[in-house]
Amino acid sequence: MTFRPAPLRAAAALAVVFIVARVIYRILFNGAGIGEPVLLDLPAMRLPAPYAHVVFLGPVSGPGLWAAVLSALPIAAMFLGFGLLNAFVDVARGFVHLARRGPMQGIGRMLVVAWAALPALSDAVTSVRLAFRLRGERFGPRALVPVLERTLEHAGRVAAALELRGFGSRAGHRPGNDDGGPLQVRDAQFRIGDAQVEVPDFAPRPGSITVITGPTGSGKSTILRGIAGLLSHVDGGDISGTVRVSGLDRAATPPRDTAQAVGVVLQNPRAAFATTKVRDEISLALELRGVASGAAKARVLEVAERIGVAALLDRNVSTLSAGEATLVAIAAAMVENPALLLVDEPLADLDTTARRHVIAVLNALARDAGVCVIVAEHRASALVPVADSWWTVEGGTLIPTAGVPASSTSASVEARHITSPPAGHAPVLTATNLAVHRKGNTLVRDASLTLHRGEVVALVGPNGAGKSSLLVALALREGSGGLRAGGESGGVVATLDGGRVALVPDASDDLFTRDTVAGELRAAERRLARRKNGGQPAPGFAASRLARLRGSATVPIGHEHPRDLSAGERRILAIALQTMDDPQVLLIDEPTRGLDPAARTAVAAALTAAADSGAAVLIATHDHDFAHSLGAQILPMRDGVAPSSQPAPAEETEQLLPLPRHAATGPEPKTIEPGSPAAERKPRLRMPRGVEPAVLAAANLLALAAFCWPLLAAALPQDAAAALPYAALAIAPLAVVAIIVSLDGSVRSAHTVALLGVLAAVGSAVRVASTGVGGVEAVFILLILAGRAFGARFGMLLGAATIALSSALWGGIGPWTPFQIFACAWVGAGAGLLPRRVRGKAELWMLCGYGIVASYLFGLLTNLWFWPFAVGAGTGISYVPGAPLGTNLSSFLLYSLVTSTAGWDTLRAVTTIIGIAVVGRAILAALRRVKPVSSAGGGAGGHAPQASSDQAGDRLHLRV
Repeated sequence: MTFRPAPLRAAAALAVVFIVARVIYRILFNGAGIGEPVLLDLPAMRLPAPYAHVVFLGPVSGPGLWAAVLSALPIAAMFLGFGLLNAFVDVARGFVHLARRGPMQGIGRMLVVAWAALPALSDAVTSVRLAFRLRGERFGPRALVPVLERTLEHAGRVAAALELRGFGSRAGHRPGNDDGGPLQVRDAQFRIGDAQVEVPDFAPRPGSITVITGPTGSGKSTILRGIAGLLSHVDGGDISGTVRVSGLDRAATPPRDTAQAVGVVLQNPRAAFATTKVRDEISLALELRGVASGAAKARVLEVAERIGVAALLDRNVSTLSAGEATLVAIAAAMVENPALLLVDEPLADLDTTARRHVIAVLNALARDAGVCVIVAEHRASALVPVADSWWTVEGGTLIPTAGVPASSTSASVEARHITSPPAGHAPVLTATNLAVHRKGNTLVRDASLTLHRGEVVALVGPNGAGKSSLLVALALREGSGGLRAGGESGGVVATLDGGRVALVPDASDDLFTRDTVAGELRAAERRLARRKNGGQPAPGFAASRLARLRGSATVPIGHEHPRDLSAGERRILAIALQTMDDPQVLLIDEPTRGLDPAARTAVAAALTAAADSGAAVLIATHDHDFAHSLGAQILPMRDGVAPSSQPAPAEETEQLLPLPRHAATGPEPKTIEPGSPAAERKPRLRMPRGVEPAVLAAANLLALAAFCWPLLAAALPQDAAAALPYAALAIAPLAVVAIIVSLDGSVRSAHTVALLGVLAAVGSAVRVASTGVGGVEAVFILLILAGRAFGARFGMLLGAATIALSSALWGGIGPWTPFQIFACAWVGAGAGLLPRRVRGKAELWMLCGYGIVASYLFGLLTNLWFWPFAVGAGTGISYVPGAPLGTNLSSFLLYSLVTSTAGWDTLRAVTTIIGIAVVGRAILAALRRVKPVSSAGGGAGGHAPQASSDQAGDRLHLRV
C-alpha cells in the first residue's frame, strides 16, 4: 500500500474552504449574532417577496462565528476521511481488477484503456504544441483538432489490439486446425472502400518466414489485416473466396475468437498498447481469457525470457524505445503460443542493432518454435538471411517472387555528388557547443555543426542518440551554448528576412490542422502573407509550390483529409507547408520512415529541390542508403554527443545478433488448455436485453430523486424528512452501479471500449485542467460533441467515465462523485437525443443552445442535492425539513443565484458556446470519421448469417 499525500492535501484544502464558506453564509444570511460579545453590528435587511423569510446580514458575534465553525466540522471531517481513503487506495489498480471479472468487465476495461491513454494524450499535446511552434502559429483552440485526431488514431489502434487479444470473445476453446496448416488462402479478394487486393493461392508452411513486399498503398497491410480478421470485422471491409485460419473461416470468425491461434504485431506498436506496464501488456490476452493469476504470471515470465524482454517487465510502456516496444509487442502476440504470427513493418522505426535483434527473434520463433511468420516490410533486404519465401503485390495481386523484388530495394535516386562549400562562402547556420537538457536529463551535449547553402547533411546514429532533440533545438533556438545563423555578422535564426529555420518533425502529421488538403494550402498562404508583412502571394501559389516539390509524384490537393493521404504524400505535403517561404535551412526528421522505394524517391526529389533552391538541408535518419543517394555529408551521433565532422564509416552488414541462450534453446511454451484450473473462467453475467431498459429508466429516476431530495421532502413530515439526506447519499451510488451494469453490454465492442477510453482520458484531462477556474467547464464541449456524434448511450457512458477517471486522477472521489457522474452523463446523453436530421450551421446553433440549457441545469442539479449540507441550519436560505415547498424552493433559488447561476453557470455556458463555435465543426467531423460501424462488415454471400448477426449484436448501435 502506497501513501499519496496529494489527495489528502486537496481534501484538507477543501475542508478549510467549506468551513470558511459556512461562516460566510451565516454572516450574509441572518447574521451570526448568538451571545456576546458582538464583533460587528451589521444592519439586518429583510428581502422582498418571494424571499420575505430571508434576512440579509445582521449582528456578528464571537459565539455565533464559533457555532458556524462547529456546524461545518462534520462535513469537513467527511472530506478529510475521503481524502485519507484516496491517499491509501490506488483506484487505478481497482480499474484493473474490475476489468478481470464480474458484471462490469466492459466498463472496467474501458477505464483501464482510459488510464493508459493519459500518457499518450500528454505526448500528443506536447507534439502538437511543438508542431504549432514550428508552423509559426499560436497554440490555441485550433490545436484541439490535431490533438483529437491523434488520440482518435490511438483509439483505433487500441481497438484493434483489444480485438486481436480476444476482448469480448465467446469462444470456449482454442481454435482447431483442419490439417491444412495455419493459413490457407485461395482465390480470395480483400476489399475496403474502392481498393481491393487479389490473393490467388497463399499457404505458407509452419516454421517458415514469409516476406510480403510492395509499394506504399499496394495492399500489404490490407492482406495482413484481412488474414487477422480486422479488415472484415473491424475496418468495414470484406473478404471473398477461401481464407481459413487454423481451420476456421475468417469471414465468419471475428479476430477475438482466433486470438489464441493468430498473433499480430501492427505498425507502430507503441501507439497500440492498451495498458501502462509491460507486464500487463504481455499478459493482456491471458487476462481477457480468464487465466488464473499465477499461471498467467508464469507464462508472461516464460515468454519474456524467450523474446529477451524479461528485464523490461516492470517498465512503463511509455518509456520504451522503438526497438524495445517492438519486442514487447511480439511477446504480447506470442503469449498464447499461436501457430501464426503476422508482423506489419517491424523494422520501420529501428536502428541497425534493434533491427538485428527483432530479425533474430522472428527467426528463432520460426526455426525453434515452429511458428508460421508472415512479415510485411519495405526494408525487405534486411530479411534476406532469414526469409524462406518472397511475395509482392503487383497490379493489385499477391504473387510469388524468386527473391527480394527490385521494387523493394533502395530508392533509385540518382546519387548527388558531395561538393564542398565555396571558399569564403558564409554558412547559413552554425551551432557551437550546443547542449540540450529536458526534465533534468542531458539529451545533447557539446554539439557543433555548420550548414552551408545548397548542401545536404545527414545525422545518423542509434535510437536515443539525440538526433531529434538536436533538430528541435536548432529549429527553436533552444539549448545552451552558442548558436549563430544568417551571415558573417551572426544574427538570429529564423529572421523574417529569409533566415528562417524550418523543421519537419518525425510526427509530421501533427503539422496538419485543417480537414482538407486545400484548406492546409490556403492556411499556408495566409501564414506566408503574415510573414511577408502583408504581401499577398498569388492565388494558387501554395499548390504550385507543392507541385514543384512533388515532381512526378501525385498528391491530391482537393477535399481529401490530409491524414487520409499515403505516408509519402503526407510527408511531401508537410515539406511543402514548411518550405513555403523558402527557408534558409530545412531540417527533417526520419524522412523515409514507413515509405516504400517509390515514395522515398518522391521525398528525395522534394529534398533535392529544396537544396537546389538554396536551402541547407539537414536530415536525421537510420536510412544510410537514402542519405548516400542524396549525396549527403554523413555526421554520426551517439549517446547524445556532438556530431562529428569526420566521415562516418560505412554501415555494417546486418548480421543477426545471437539471442540469449535460454531464448533459443529454452523449453517450448506450454499451452494453457481450456478447462484446466489455470484457465478456469467464470461465465460473465449479462443483463437480459428486455430487462435493460427498465433498469436504465429506474436507475435514472432514482438518481433524479437523489438530486431533488430537498424538494421531495417538503411533502413529508419533519421527522421523516430528516432521514432523506442519508437516503439520497445511499441511493445515488446504487443508481450509478445499476446504470453501469445495464450499460455494460454496450461496451462489448473493442472499438467502443477504445473510443470511450481515449475520449474519457481527453475529457478528464480537460476537466482537471479547467475545473475551478471561474466556472469554466470545457469538458462540456467534448461531452456534447461526442454525444451528438455517437448517440445518447455513448454520451451517457462518456460522461460517467470522464468523472470516474478524473476523480481517480486527482484523488477527488467523495460523496459528490455519484451525483457528478449522473449530471455529466445526462449532459452527454441529452446531446445524443437532439434531432438527428439537423446539419451544417444549424446543427452548431442547436448544440450551442443545448450547451446553454445544459450548463444552467447542470448547475441547478448539482447545487440542489448539496445545498442543505453547504448552508447548514439557522440561515435565511437554509433547508428547513417539513417547510412548505415554496419556501424551500425560493431559498434554494436564492442560494443558487448567489453562489452559482450568476457566475459559474454563466461562464460555463459562455465557454461551451465559444468552444462549439470555434472547434465544433472540425471536432464533429473528426469524431464521425472514426465512428464505429453499426454492423459487421460481413463477408460475401454464402457466409453464415448468424456470424454477421452476432457481430452486429456485439457493437454499440450508433446512428447519425
